Amino acid sequence: MSDDIKHFAEDTFNKDVQHGVVLVDFYADWCGPCRMMTPVLEKVAKEVKGHATIGKLDIDSAQKIASQFQVTSIPTLILYKEGKEVGRLVGLRDAATIKQFIDGAK
Repeated sequence: MSDDIKHFAEDTFNKDVQHGVVLVDFYADWCGPCRMMTPVLEKVAKEVKGHATIGKLDIDSAQKIASQFQVTSIPTLILYKEGKEVGRLVGLRDAATIKQFIDGAK
């Protein structure tokens, strides 16, 4: 996994999304589309470095956070700005769509 993608944990999640623009990939290791999303997110993370943070949260180890944000399908990408949810994409997406989604929050 790329150094450009952070891994979030349940106990620090709310603090981790408090500052700036943060895109969180809610995923699970057993999810095929989630695994397909990883190289796409690695590409986007390089392009938005310095302007936005991209991270992943494993819903199996962070069930409380997944429930709090009503994540019922994966992969789900939630975009936060200064700790507030500003958008959501569900399902596999291409790099251009994700980058445009992030750019809309700046």
